Amino acid sequence: MTTLKLNKKSTDQAAVKAEKAPVRRADPAKRQRGAAPARPASDKSFKDRSSESKPAATRQRNHRYDGTLRDAPAPREVAELEQKIPAQTSEAPAPEISVKQQAPKNRDSDSRAPAQRPLQRGEFKRDEFKRNEFKQRESRPFAPRDPSGRDTPRRGGKARDGFEQGSFNNNRATNPMFSGKPEASNADQPRLSKRMAELGLCSRREADDWIVNGWVKVDGVVMNTLGTRIDPNANIEISKQAQQYQSEIVTILLNKPIGYVSGQAEDGYQPAIVLVHPDNQWTEDPTKTVFQRTHLQGLAPAGRLDIDSTGLLVLTQDGRVARHLIGEDSSVEKEYLVRVEGELSERNLKLLNFGLSLDGVTLKPAKVSWQNEDQLRFVLREGRKRQIRRMCELVGLTVVGLKRIRIGSVTLGQLPVGTWRYLRPDERF
Repeated sequence: MTTLKLNKKSTDQAAVKAEKAPVRRADPAKRQRGAAPARPASDKSFKDRSSESKPAATRQRNHRYDGTLRDAPAPREVAELEQKIPAQTSEAPAPEISVKQQAPKNRDSDSRAPAQRPLQRGEFKRDEFKRNEFKQRESRPFAPRDPSGRDTPRRGGKARDGFEQGSFNNNRATNPMFSGKPEASNADQPRLSKRMAELGLCSRREADDWIVNGWVKVDGVVMNTLGTRIDPNANIEISKQAQQYQSEIVTILLNKPIGYVSGQAEDGYQPAIVLVHPDNQWTEDPTKTVFQRTHLQGLAPAGRLDIDSTGLLVLTQDGRVARHLIGEDSSVEKEYLVRVEGELSERNLKLLNFGLSLDGVTLKPAKVSWQNEDQLRFVLREGRKRQIRRMCELVGLTVVGLKRIRIGSVTLGQLPVGTWRYLRPDERF
């Protein structure tokens, strides 16, 4: 048998707390939560007045902020209309003012002048000022096309940009936004940088740097302004600083292996320039030039070589070399050894020399001949993208190996694959 023992002390304390709990009594001056506020009998707001004639669903929508009905004229409009309407004679009583007389829907139907007719609903004195201002603008030499009288264009012409209010359309002759592209002075004379590149002194980019540095003289006068035009027969002199700078730039010959791209990295393949470091310099380099990090600044490939091709690739800092090899008027020969598979007829061999077109453009004449039983020798004067491979596909051949061995008069020679050397001073492309 189990006996439960109650704690009498705890139950007594709970009862005492319940008896001492405060009781919140209702305040008669305060309304209960959720109940509508009581209004005195004398207070009759505009909502109470409107409820006598209109249903509850439209009471709030049909009232202004000041409590008057929207259908009735505003007190301010009535006062303005009373000032505008001339006083009537004492014999004839003044007619009652109706809403239609005060606010005609069509403003243009009133034949009276704007200054004489009464202000209409929603129209104030500033509208009259706008009408007068618009008349003044119509009398200007350059009237705005916008009928609202706004100076065009709507955006722009800020005061911070030097424009004055109302003068945007009046100074089209001097406004820089309306002025066309300035015509070149002495258009028949070439720019100095272009003329220097044509003479083979440097590239146009290098010419701009030399001009800014003050290293160029034209007929004995220092030229340091870009875009200067000169006479084609003018005498151009280069200072010693420019000649020294030009002697420090380098050109590198690299035997590119398969799997490297000529230019920027793409599709996960590294560019060939990553091979240009001291560890890969050819030990038999005839120039004996010591590699410096400055030789990598501005070093760029002068021509492309496909990722699946190997052979001679030129990397240079000299703009003259790049212009000579890949310029628009370049005619430097490039020689390739191409290993092919398939049958080649005499007719197709003649087509490889001349008669093929790529992308709708006829190719320049080439020199194509057999080097051995399975290898062709190509000599081209242009460098279209994947040109040799696409030419062979047109005559039914498949290229299985391609190697460039010569550019101009510079040959690959004994340079091992993956190594590089400096261009000798006596070598010319």
